[in-house]
Amino acid sequence: MYQKDLNFLDNSKTDFQDFENQNPTPKNNRKKIIIWAIFLLILAVFITTKITNGKNNDYLEYDPVTLEPQEPEGFLKKITYLIFNRNAKLEGSKTDRINILLLGQGGLGHEGPYLTDTIMILSYRPSDQDIALISIPRDLGVNIPDYGLTKINHANHVGEMEKPNMGAALATKVISETLDLDIPYYIRIDFKAFTEIIDAVGGVRVNVEKSFTDNEYPADDFQYQTVSFKSGPQTMDGITALKYARSRHGDNGEGSDFARAKRQQKLILALKEKVLSFSTLTNPVKIKKMLDSLTENMVTNMKFDEILEFIKIAKDLNTSEIHNLVLDDSPAGFLTSTIAENGAFLLLPKTGNWSETQNAIKNIFNEENQNSIQNQNIETVETKEEESIKLNEKNDIIIEIQNGTWQTGLAAQTKQKLTDKNFYVETIGNTNPDYKPVKQSAVYFLNKNISDEIQEEIKETLNFKTFTKIEDETILPTNDVDILIIIGDDYLN
Repeated sequence: MYQKDLNFLDNSKTDFQDFENQNPTPKNNRKKIIIWAIFLLILAVFITTKITNGKNNDYLEYDPVTLEPQEPEGFLKKITYLIFNRNAKLEGSKTDRINILLLGQGGLGHEGPYLTDTIMILSYRPSDQDIALISIPRDLGVNIPDYGLTKINHANHVGEMEKPNMGAALATKVISETLDLDIPYYIRIDFKAFTEIIDAVGGVRVNVEKSFTDNEYPADDFQYQTVSFKSGPQTMDGITALKYARSRHGDNGEGSDFARAKRQQKLILALKEKVLSFSTLTNPVKIKKMLDSLTENMVTNMKFDEILEFIKIAKDLNTSEIHNLVLDDSPAGFLTSTIAENGAFLLLPKTGNWSETQNAIKNIFNEENQNSIQNQNIETVETKEEESIKLNEKNDIIIEIQNGTWQTGLAAQTKQKLTDKNFYVETIGNTNPDYKPVKQSAVYFLNKNISDEIQEEIKETLNFKTFTKIEDETILPTNDVDILIIIGDDYLN
């Protein structure tokens, strides 16, 4: 699909090299690092034990999950405690906001293996341990270097085609520039890792809010299959959770980008609770299965100590009150749908620029500001819809204007007044000379379906005496019209 050379990756004038310098650790090297890290941690346990010689102030004498004092019980707890008490400085700490881009792709064996199916920004505010999730639709229209306006889910693919394991870096660069947000970290996993990790921890518990059926869920060989979910709490294995997260065409209100993003956020939070639970952290078999899967199916630019620090933060987060933002084209959303020149469906800013979207993301932790922005969006959309309905009604109304005086130009002046208000005047002319001059100006509404609002606007615009029907048969329209306007001598006064 992408045959074009990506010169921007080799161009020294671009800042994409900043991401190249953060090139994710190759699979084999990453595995070696993990093995060496575990070895060093075990060695540290032995050394620390010898030094403290069993004294009561041994910092290992704490539970690795609750962090309450206790007697050390085995190497695993000691190692776990050491891991969860490293103090790496994460980028963004100084500005009190740490942003991580989370990407999900199909991976090899899936249709469009490098097209990102899930795009989400996780934001953490260290000062009060607040957390936010911002979901980005895969149809978001962005500018990708050398490719112009296209869907954001293509960015990962473009980067991968130029250099393996660099797709996530390009996606991060594009999203960061589009949303004017500093995103120092990215994590990308394949569907395989997602399902294997969920299976490794024994499934995740999810409360399905609404039952729905999707008859167009992707199947093998470019076919479709039907998936269904019943409402209520349930434990999902990896494959079921993946279907729940990816479904795009569900009924009962579950076919929108907003509903899909909410399901994905719900699954991530459920998986976080399960992975960092005591039963998982103290089970070496589960830990090994997760590490094996991530080693093969995850790409990140986070260093080992940064990953450990991030896990430590995640362990203590209270996700019962989380800030959520889904970028979509709903009445309260910031986007609107359009069709690109190549026929592709895209979502672009309603206002024509990204300023409102950027402002909402920067103020994600300010609920009052966030609600104000979204309420303003709803009011704007409703106003535009009302104006659109009103304009359509005006365009459907046919108006004729007759000059019933001997002064020329009055019909044209009246037409201009109505045209300025977006009314359609089909005919202007003069009243039959045999009946001139007409003493009183009048508006005749010949179509009974004209709304009261339209009638009032015409009355205010012209300030004429208004009649509902023509009493004098000497005054008749020359065509089949909805409104007849007669200009009389009183117009001059």
